[in-house]
Amino acid sequence: MSNLWIHPALILIFGGLLLPAVPARLKKGWLLLVPLLVFLRVFSMAKGVFGVVHFLDWTLTFGRVDSLSAIFGYIMSLTCIIGTLYGLHVKEDAQHAAAWFYVAGSLGVIFAGDFLTLFLFWELMAFSSVFLVWFRRRPESLAAGYRYLLVHVAGGVALLAGMVLHHQATGSWDFVTFDVHHPTLAVWLVLIGFLLNAAVPPLHAWLPDAYAEGTFNGSVFLSAFTTKTAVYALCRGFPGMEILVPLGVIMALYGVVYAVLENDCRRLLAYHIISQVGYMVAGVGLGTQMAINGACAHAFAHILYKGLLFMGCGAVLHMTGQSKFTELGGLYKKMPWVFVFTLIGGLSISAFPLFSGFVSKSMIVSAGFEEHKLWVGFLLMLASVGTFLHTGLKVPYFIWFGKNHCKQETWDRAAEPPWNMNAAMIVASALCIFIGCYTPYLYRMLPYPDVAGEFHPYASYHVSETLQLLLFTAVGFFLLIKKLTPEPTISLDTDWFYRMGGRIFLWFAKKPIQFVDTCVGEVYRVLGLIPLMISARLAGKFDDRVIDGAVDGLAAAVRGIGGRLRFVQRGQMQENLALAFAVAAALMVIFLFAYNAFAR
Repeated sequence: MSNLWIHPALILIFGGLLLPAVPARLKKGWLLLVPLLVFLRVFSMAKGVFGVVHFLDWTLTFGRVDSLSAIFGYIMSLTCIIGTLYGLHVKEDAQHAAAWFYVAGSLGVIFAGDFLTLFLFWELMAFSSVFLVWFRRRPESLAAGYRYLLVHVAGGVALLAGMVLHHQATGSWDFVTFDVHHPTLAVWLVLIGFLLNAAVPPLHAWLPDAYAEGTFNGSVFLSAFTTKTAVYALCRGFPGMEILVPLGVIMALYGVVYAVLENDCRRLLAYHIISQVGYMVAGVGLGTQMAINGACAHAFAHILYKGLLFMGCGAVLHMTGQSKFTELGGLYKKMPWVFVFTLIGGLSISAFPLFSGFVSKSMIVSAGFEEHKLWVGFLLMLASVGTFLHTGLKVPYFIWFGKNHCKQETWDRAAEPPWNMNAAMIVASALCIFIGCYTPYLYRMLPYPDVAGEFHPYASYHVSETLQLLLFTAVGFFLLIKKLTPEPTISLDTDWFYRMGGRIFLWFAKKPIQFVDTCVGEVYRVLGLIPLMISARLAGKFDDRVIDGAVDGLAAAVRGIGGRLRFVQRGQMQENLALAFAVAAALMVIFLFAYNAFAR
């Protein structure tokens, strides 16, 4: 028993499987107990390598616990508690089970020490998370879920191909840091698989497409796990990969631009996930200890404040049935507490001093300047301006203070959400403020705590610089508020290509390919099948009339000859018996005469 090591993912998997059997009166207790046990398990794990299983010719490592995996495991399991609390009143067991399997997949990837184990849990993430979209049960959600699944299957195929090629080249399945300076085809394929889950443009459109269509509580989980698990994988396998720096900066700016254009508040938040993950990807590309610390710290902070924002907008959706700015407004009278919590999330993501984003995002920006990549630092700061513009200002203003566009039905439905939703937002809000005020809590968990201890985000220059940027952004927002007013329009993105490409493929399959297939089938029928059927019919008639007639005639003749032979044989036998009886009678008469003669 001393070698027993319990994987935290197993607790979630078994907890989800047993959930339907739990009595109704104990259900809520079970929903809180399982994630709490997972968090305690992650928190108590010692560092080292555990859960090594030898299967066939493979060595599977389920538990590699070090500073990098520990911080991601900590925040993932903590978010599982908050997310489950937020959806505690949901009666459908399958929703909770899907969310737990999704978290289990993420934890499995984080603690995996080999590619086979990683791929197993990687696919578990994809196939369980799609149900969090489908459970909304709208036609749009069903379609978005299918697109989400198809894109992730394609990414999984690229990842699997890279893993196999890497094993052929090295003979090892171990998930270790790649040689990023001389990447092979295998390395590029693995990188593509990770980048797709990180939503790096142009492989990103699945994210706003699906996350905006998830259930009110499912999107809270979706916002936290897939992209940040990919960030972990990049930190583990590709630190210092230079191509990630420009990709990350492009992500940061790209997501901001599309978020500004959005009318749907949850779709806006989904686009901004792309922007914020861009900071982390750029940090991985820089590859220094400070940059890796910044990527991990920002992932930690982002999971909390982005989850808080999705909880706030999810509460609006849950209570009003609406999520578009043009169908909301003036809700501060009806949902004041949700406004406060969402505002805290907006200030956190905008890197406002005393909030979590300020102490994490600045670490990546500083790492860029330290590496003398000034363009990286300045462009990431520019992206921060856009973040405050749309998430810190646009979201709170147009939902709670802008012109009231609510229909009467929407307005009547609006109210504070159930207690458990507010409780979850209180916990997330408190953590956002606590991390921003007490940096050692987060910095001591980072992979390089000594380097993190030397970073001081609250230097006077940094604080004044940040406040100036935020102030001028706020002034610009209120001066240009009419220009920034949301409109019910659709912003085309790269998903247009595969949506249209899918339609073209279906048309091509239904029209030209089907036409050719029909022609080939008709030619085969006329030139091949009809002559074959005629030949079969002629052969059948020949068989019936010639072969069967000849065989039947021969059989009748044989039967006739046999009859005659039997008749002849019977006649000969009768003649022989008569002759035998005549001879016997003659001999008897001769015997009697001879006996009488001798007797006299």
